Amino acid sequence: MAHFIISIAALSIVIFTISTIMIYSYLKDRGENVSFIWLRLFMISYASKYKKITKDETGKIGYLFYYWIISINIALLCAIILLIANV
Repeated sequence: MAHFIISIAALSIVIFTISTIMIYSYLKDRGENVSFIWLRLFMISYASKYKKITKDETGKIGYLFYYWIISINIALLCAIILLIANV
């Protein structure tokens, strides 16, 4: 069971990383001032900018925001389950 949860966590971290880079690319294409070097530090504000820009452009929040937020929450949930199961 632990291997399955670790696999789910690893997959969600990969999805989180890919969606982070795609949000960065989207903002860069729109002319926003984003830094790849400081991406880990400012990603929450970048996701907020992405959410606002896509909502203004299309009327809906972009799908990358949902991939980003759900994947990191799944990874966190898996970590908590593993901690509780191993204690």
